[in-house]
Amino acid sequence: MRVLHVHSGNLYGGVETFLRTLARCRHMTASMDMTVALCFDGRIADELRAEGVPTRTLGHVRLRRPDLVWRARQTLSSLLRAENYDVVVCHQAWPLAVFGSTVKAAGLPLVSWVHMAHTGRHWLERLAGLTEPDLFICNSRFTASVLPKTNAKVEVVYYPVNSGAGGAGGAGGAGGARGAGGARGAGGVVIIQVSRMEPWKGQRVTLEALGRLRDLPGWTCLQVGGAQRPIEQRYLDSLREICTRLGIADRVQFLGHRTDVGELLASADIFCQPNLEPEPFGISFVEALLAGLPVVSSAVGGALEIVDATCGVLVPAGDSSGLAAALSRLVADEREREGLGRKGPERARALCDPQTQMTRIAAVLERVSSGRAVVH
Repeated sequence: MRVLHVHSGNLYGGVETFLRTLARCRHMTASMDMTVALCFDGRIADELRAEGVPTRTLGHVRLRRPDLVWRARQTLSSLLRAENYDVVVCHQAWPLAVFGSTVKAAGLPLVSWVHMAHTGRHWLERLAGLTEPDLFICNSRFTASVLPKTNAKVEVVYYPVNSGAGGAGGAGGAGGARGAGGARGAGGVVIIQVSRMEPWKGQRVTLEALGRLRDLPGWTCLQVGGAQRPIEQRYLDSLREICTRLGIADRVQFLGHRTDVGELLASADIFCQPNLEPEPFGISFVEALLAGLPVVSSAVGGALEIVDATCGVLVPAGDSSGLAAALSRLVADEREREGLGRKGPERARALCDPQTQMTRIAAVLERVSSGRAVVH
């Protein structure tokens, strides 16, 4: 089965981490051949090529430029005529809006892989909704629950996640107070957050909670993830200012983009990401669990499907006081911290074992390519 994955490729986050994992794990499903078509030749394109995945460039697209849209559609149309693909997968609403009609016109099965919660209210989602795919694949039960009403088939498939893969949320890794690969327990308690520099990821809440703990000794915090757009840079600057105002600037490190997330998670003690809005799934949560870290997050969205009382703590979204209480307890109680951490790998493998999930992905795509997609 030949699968063409279509994506934008200009930013780096959870979708790109997933595509890279698909590339690295594709040997687990020999029946599924992978090609990726991207509009922008950026970091994910380089990583896919390094993994030996055929990568096609469709050309830069700006929705306000009909000529660029038309040109990219023509490039995709030519590719579909030249290659014998069995199914085309559009990742996110943007490529579905741009290229969905082109795939339909070619008579190929069309899959929309939903990585973010789509409610149909955003203009881009409404534009994407003009082309109904044959199948939606949702990355969590939460994502499926908010999907607008559709006649298409719907499947929920958790991501395959490799231990030490790193790079979730566009962070690309970290660097730590103890140094990459340092031994856990070699100093104070390290709290780490790995995510895109976006307000809804909750970095501000983390800092506000830590501000309440400024008189509690023995902790440091690593904020991992760099700004990819001007708005993210302004947000990052505001976080630095918050640290200064709260008197914790000497205990919080902003480490930007890194490629050694797995090593740095192994150097930390607590993973904290208190989302203000529902996380559609949360690859970074799973990576933290695989690294043996207790996960502290908000009780919304995909976190409710990943984190339970055996491996972490969930608090109300936006509750810096409740978050401070949870972090204070874990910083002080090594026994509880390590007990939760020991359960993490088992929990992560139950949800996201690469072999299991790659086999499931292949089966789902094979069904739609043969016209026999079913609802679970």
